Amino acid sequence: MNNALISRPGVAAYRFGHGFARLLRMAEIHRQRRALAALDQHALDDIGVTRTQAQAEARRPVWDAPETWCS
Repeated sequence: MNNALISRPGVAAYRFGHGFARLLRMAEIHRQRRALAALDQHALDDIGVTRTQAQAEARRPVWDAPETWCS
């Protein structure tokens, strides 16, 4: 076990919390991209996105998201 974490117990909790929050954001990005890919043409027209753009966004990996989505 890392002695630095034993002497500073708050550090381990912070790191776990930060990592867990990041996993939750990644899961949300994945959910949103799947929802985008499932939209019909009428809905895509309403938001001004082409089918090609929607498919390209849906194929992106969850870690490839603008920084503004992750804050």
